[in-house]
Amino acid sequence: MKTRRDFLRTTVLGASAAWTVPMFVERTFGQLHEGARDIAIQPVTGKDDTILVVLQLAGGNDGLNTLVPYADDAYHKARPRIAKKEKDIIRLNDHVGLNSSMPFLGSMFKEGNLGIVQGVGYPNPNRSHFVSTSIWETADTSNRSATGWLGRYFDNACPGADPTVGISFNKTQPEAFGAAKNPGVCLNSPELYRWIHGGGEKAQAEEFFAELNQPDDHADDDMPADGGSIAMPAGGKTGGIAGEGNLAFLERVALDARVSSKTILELAAKHKTNVRYDGTPLARNLNLVSRMIAGGMPTRVYYVSHGGFDTHNQQANSHDRLLGQLDSALKSFFADLKQQGNDKRVVLMTFSEFGRRVAENASAGTDHGKASCLFLAGAAVKGGLHGVHPSLTDLSEGDIRHTVDFRSVYGGVLGDWLKAPKMKPILGAEYPKMGLIG
Repeated sequence: MKTRRDFLRTTVLGASAAWTVPMFVERTFGQLHEGARDIAIQPVTGKDDTILVVLQLAGGNDGLNTLVPYADDAYHKARPRIAKKEKDIIRLNDHVGLNSSMPFLGSMFKEGNLGIVQGVGYPNPNRSHFVSTSIWETADTSNRSATGWLGRYFDNACPGADPTVGISFNKTQPEAFGAAKNPGVCLNSPELYRWIHGGGEKAQAEEFFAELNQPDDHADDDMPADGGSIAMPAGGKTGGIAGEGNLAFLERVALDARVSSKTILELAAKHKTNVRYDGTPLARNLNLVSRMIAGGMPTRVYYVSHGGFDTHNQQANSHDRLLGQLDSALKSFFADLKQQGNDKRVVLMTFSEFGRRVAENASAGTDHGKASCLFLAGAAVKGGLHGVHPSLTDLSEGDIRHTVDFRSVYGGVLGDWLKAPKMKPILGAEYPKMGLIG
């Protein structure tokens, strides 16, 4: 699968075209900028609007060792080596508890600011990382859509917004951002900024990115999130639009690039926090999100990823560590938001492409499964458990059956939080509301 960067390197930057591309892009950018000058004032996406942060748990998070059915004998029977005992969990009720690696999320739950949706999935689930990720990102269970659910939100509910309506921190543009008009921007693409500044200012562009990605003064180690067999960036179909030609692709790249690096840096630099963030990639990215929110970016959706959840082997320690990194990063993020007075504007939603099988495997890990749980965090969230915990005895091919269609969750955050007026153009249909907000 080619990324945008791959495409540009191999298709355009190759051969003798290397020196013509920046000029072409700058020219295209200039034309687009001129055409968009009158709408770049954010008539739709004001700086005080609600914000959604989408956090991908890439690799297939084991929902049963995240929201643990500690009182279910079937759970302990299926997982004799990796099941969590009652002493290993943060008890939520007489049946389930949170993995003890997440004390902050446990406190959020008790304060009523964490909603946990149980048994989330979709009909006829696919255990492929890439297919299932694509289904979640496009909200199309047939996996035929060329656009993503967030991209369709940008197109249908945010007309006139500039590309910063959606910002991703992934290596590639997430498929969820695929759009006919406005696919948001991906900030891990420094080449875009080199083009803005021109080849003579390459060093400044790289310095900008180094500073943008620098955590605040007190980073700890830079331990990568590992534990799985798949490095799982948010997948994406190159370009995101079926039938998109090279020219249209470059124009869209240029449109992304019209985001002013100077403006972003100035806004992000406004906020200096005394909240301590870890040195993990997730914590760094959430630190950046926090700084951009504090700086007044008009962005409605931020997208970050936390990888390594493909836990086929010796799961217990790696999974606990990943959940601990998640918990620590969220603790810093929400403390930062509260300190800056923006905590009531932000809802964070996690998702993973699938859960794991009920039974552990011979390697003390778990293989690809189907339904899982997801979190909604923030002051506006209706806290508590949503849906019912799936049965561990009434299984489908060894997997739990989903009890909530993930598109119902999307419908809740789109309609009740982001105030999208209509669901059908975005999700293709109306789905039952779950009362997740308010």
